[in-house]
Amino acid sequence: MRLRSTALAAVAALAVSAVPAAIPTAGAAPVSAPASSPGDIVASAPSAFHPLPGQPTNTRAWKIHYRSTTADGTPNTVSGTVIVPQDGRSGPRPLITYAVGTVGLGDSCAPSDNLPHGTAMEANLIQQLTLRGWAVVVTDYEGLGTPGVHTYTVGPSAGHAVLDAARAAQRLPGTGLSPTGPVGIMGYSQGGQASSWAAELQGSYAPELQVKGTATGGVPADLLEVADYNNGSYGSGLIFMAAAGQDAAFPELKLDSYLNPAGRLLVSGMKENCVAIDAIAGSFKRISDLTTRDPLAQPDWRARLNQSRLGRTAPAAPVYQYHALADELIPYGVGRRLRSDWCARGANLEFDTVWAGEHVSGVITHSLAAGNWLADRFAGRTTHANC
Repeated sequence: MRLRSTALAAVAALAVSAVPAAIPTAGAAPVSAPASSPGDIVASAPSAFHPLPGQPTNTRAWKIHYRSTTADGTPNTVSGTVIVPQDGRSGPRPLITYAVGTVGLGDSCAPSDNLPHGTAMEANLIQQLTLRGWAVVVTDYEGLGTPGVHTYTVGPSAGHAVLDAARAAQRLPGTGLSPTGPVGIMGYSQGGQASSWAAELQGSYAPELQVKGTATGGVPADLLEVADYNNGSYGSGLIFMAAAGQDAAFPELKLDSYLNPAGRLLVSGMKENCVAIDAIAGSFKRISDLTTRDPLAQPDWRARLNQSRLGRTAPAAPVYQYHALADELIPYGVGRRLRSDWCARGANLEFDTVWAGEHVSGVITHSLAAGNWLADRFAGRTTHANC
């Protein structure tokens, strides 16, 4: 795979995500409550939303902890951030449940740790949504900012976290959000996997949510193919991050038993740092460089990775899916295959090829189109499916 200068520049720009940050409580004590159902609030406290340090946004924000569900159906607690514009709007306000792309495995990488300080990587994209008058809830995902290792790339867990974040935002007192208000799902890259899983699960897991559509891009729909594509290349660090995430969700995989000393050192460091450091530290390494045997060749590992494969269920609501033709991290063919799988199952799907740019730039160049597509869904306009 060719190393792309734009991607390297993006990694350098994202280095701020490795800086630890603390959430201010704005002088108010956290509010706690018993939680018994997915989406119930466990605790909440005032927070803030700043796309850049000190930049005002005319929004009110809360950090929340809420009930969700692991990939295997066990109750867990996930953290996140609810952001509501203070624009005097009346009537049902649309809510976007937003799934961020890869930020890293360390707790300091969590969006809720960075959104109040202007150091969150996708904050400007989130601001595009709040400027439309939409509320946004941003999940931290399982294990990112809460006890345990982040279950990075475990699709069902991420899908649950995204859907339960929407439930939690609608149940949080003081937001003005209605439990029957319109909901949109949005995400790219890791967030593309999470939002796509949320779209597939919504009909069975959260049917009461009034989901009008999902905008999802750069989706790693087949982790085994993505791993093979990145092995030994610029994106190889993502393979080892994903292995740590899968092992966190499924300890019986025993990742440590496959790693050699160099592999143990790398993965241990990844669990404490954010994507800018992890991606550089793990780049241009082959699986064979850091293991005594390849875990991805083992039946139990393959079964768990295939558990996160997308395309087996048609989303209940319409989908806008986009993918860069020159994506150097998630092969374009993986995105096209997801489109084919969803279309074969009767999905209401509009697919868009990003003709210029690569993986990182795709989320930026198509953020307006994705937002406009969701605006059309909220307005009840007809979709333009192109299966």
